[in-house]
Amino acid sequence: MRQRSLISITAALAAGALTLTACGSRDDSGKKDGDSSSGTTVTIGVDAPLTGDLSAMGLGIKNSADLAAKNANKQGYVKGITFKIEALDDQGQSAPGQQNATKFVADKNVVGVVGPLNSSVAVSMQKVFEAANLVEVSPANTGPALTQGPDWATKKVRQFKSYFRTATTDAIQGPYAAQYVFNTAKKKKVFVIDDKKTYGAGLAGTFTTEFKKLGGQVVGTEHINPDTKDYASVATKVKTSGADVVYYGGEYPQAGPLSKQIKAAGANIPLVGGDGIKDDKFISLAGATGNGDIATSVGAPVEELPSAKKFVEDYKTAGYTDGYSAYGGYSYDSAWAIIEAVKKVVDDNGGKLPDDARAKIVAAMQNVSFDGVTGKVSFDEFGDATNKQLTVYSVTAGAWKTVTSGTYNGG
Repeated sequence: MRQRSLISITAALAAGALTLTACGSRDDSGKKDGDSSSGTTVTIGVDAPLTGDLSAMGLGIKNSADLAAKNANKQGYVKGITFKIEALDDQGQSAPGQQNATKFVADKNVVGVVGPLNSSVAVSMQKVFEAANLVEVSPANTGPALTQGPDWATKKVRQFKSYFRTATTDAIQGPYAAQYVFNTAKKKKVFVIDDKKTYGAGLAGTFTTEFKKLGGQVVGTEHINPDTKDYASVATKVKTSGADVVYYGGEYPQAGPLSKQIKAAGANIPLVGGDGIKDDKFISLAGATGNGDIATSVGAPVEELPSAKKFVEDYKTAGYTDGYSAYGGYSYDSAWAIIEAVKKVVDDNGGKLPDDARAKIVAAMQNVSFDGVTGKVSFDEFGDATNKQLTVYSVTAGAWKTVTSGTYNGG
């Protein structure tokens, strides 16, 4: 026990007024025992890669969720409730993600979790949260099976009632990219590469299906090991295949060096990827030859959305060291969705958090609807975002530039 706690207990005993409230003990709903007048502090967990190759995106997720909690507190948005953020590092890996999920469940003050970044990590966390009736809202997961089941292409079945996301899925993102590459960029021969992970392989698969449907030719496929940065042999295969474009399913730490090595091998063709490569670090890793590379990403550019103007200003004013990155707006909206659900549950319970708050928050989340940073935020019957907008970006003069925004035109 900390020295401070011992001093507090000693003083209370001397005064003859020792109560559990003095030590901050809480019941399962997050309320301080015996104290309904001073308000309740609840925790929104954040799971993301806070260290390692993907930390640029992970820190943006953490900071944006933190900003949402601070704004809610500043506004007194949920009367009697104070929100705080507890962020855990999953390092972009499934095992730490599952351990983090268990920690969040064990902390009875946690009423919801924002994250994770990676779809493969989400797979390891979902059962833990479902069993505990703890809501999870991801700002970045795009794997369709997470919400619609392994046979989503032919039969959609919701997997977990506690899982939601504010980002659209690769069932839309992959085909959207294929349509842009084939119809607009006029590329007809693609070499498809993925990192064998849930996100990368799934995205490459949906892109490939649509590209073939449009009449495009897949002239080669390859899987890479994401733990290495030497892709010389793959680059040579791309060069000899005659491809006029490469599609990569994976993330920027591998996509950047892959792009650079493909060009070095003599294949002066664009590398195209999904939201996982749309980060400024991709540009530095790809080098000067990365100009012309393309990424799709969920939603519209935050900087160009009127609804995001205050978020951008508030983020800057808050003085976070790291940028909000690709998922900042979606992370803010994910945290705010949890705040909205908490508000509904508290309002329905006479201004207090009920003992079964977690289960009630899961139920309330299904009907959450508000105008967020990224536009209208609400969820369909699978827990998927109803906002299906996507954007194409191209590396131009060493920076990501918006090319076009829209929605997938197809089945």
